[in-house]
Amino acid sequence: DIFDDLNYQKYQKKLKPKDFPQLKNDTFLRAARGEQTQHVPVWCMRQAGRYLPEFREFRAGKDFFDTCRSPEACCELTLQPLRRFDFDASIIFSDILVVPQAMGMEVQMVPGKGPTFPDPLKDPEDLQRLKTKVDVQKELDYVFKAITLTRHKIEGKVPLIGFTGAPWTLMSYMIEGSGSKTFSKVKSWLYRYPEVSHMLLKRLTDVIVDYLLGQVAAGAQALQVFESHAGILGPVEFKAFCLPYLRDIARRVKDQLKETGQDVPMIVFAKDAHYGLEDLSQSYYDVVSLDWTIDPRLAREQTGGKVSLQGNMDPCALYAPKERISEIVKTMLEGFGTQRYIANLGHGMYPDMDPESVAAFVEAVHKHSRQMNKQQ
Repeated sequence: DIFDDLNYQKYQKKLKPKDFPQLKNDTFLRAARGEQTQHVPVWCMRQAGRYLPEFREFRAGKDFFDTCRSPEACCELTLQPLRRFDFDASIIFSDILVVPQAMGMEVQMVPGKGPTFPDPLKDPEDLQRLKTKVDVQKELDYVFKAITLTRHKIEGKVPLIGFTGAPWTLMSYMIEGSGSKTFSKVKSWLYRYPEVSHMLLKRLTDVIVDYLLGQVAAGAQALQVFESHAGILGPVEFKAFCLPYLRDIARRVKDQLKETGQDVPMIVFAKDAHYGLEDLSQSYYDVVSLDWTIDPRLAREQTGGKVSLQGNMDPCALYAPKERISEIVKTMLEGFGTQRYIANLGHGMYPDMDPESVAAFVEAVHKHSRQMNKQQ
């Protein structure tokens, strides 16, 4: 077994991205592509996380980014929720900030504060500190190894999703240095240094495209792009500094995959960008993921049936009693319909959530969607 020996090199020949086990449950991929499904597929953002006792036990005393750099650890953490819940997809355990790290920036996970850049970008001259050319195969090889290992270990149970942070969200962290209430530092760049901002966003886009292609080559069966900070921009700035790069990523990844005959569904999650739904539905992505503040019927109307939708239960609904969770799920399914739809939360799970509530959520999605499909 791979976990019996920490010498990863010894097992590399066994872990080439080929001869993967046959996929047994393709419901998530079918929904992403707009094909008919017998039930609504479901997974959760942050489904591998601190709400699981086994996750906390495994991570105890270990540095977060050291864990991210261990293919064995990432594989184990990715598989943990699949042992408990009947999810229809898995997402590789990693972090969006591995991209700034690959570009030469230091990032630390500070307890009680979250991700922190000790030396963030303060002015345009600081861009010189970034690597001009990033070799993702070298810098992010540990992510690719984790994906390949996990594809083998998952044994075809469900598809494996790869992911990245989007350019604007990564730029936000690189300049703010951490999370922020106002994001005034990074937004000031857009108004004071628009040309330099575009330069940085383009450099991030180039790295992200290579990174996503590397994830597919390693075995990722779908890709999600997290634009977590989209909502701090107004519609004008979103169209100028966010949307073009999201489109560019999807178009370039799709075009290059098409050359090798590959069709990998891509999901975009632009949190709080309600004004951008129509544009996002015409941006080469197969799926638009929604936060919980968007009405499902309105989202269907604004995206015009061009894409599948994903989301969007309020994560805090998982604090409700199990019977109430079932009711909330039923209402959500009635709003979205049961086709071209992937059930998820409107953002990630929180550390104090009860795993039993997650089980109730998954069970309710499967049960109600099957019943609704029979009635149609």
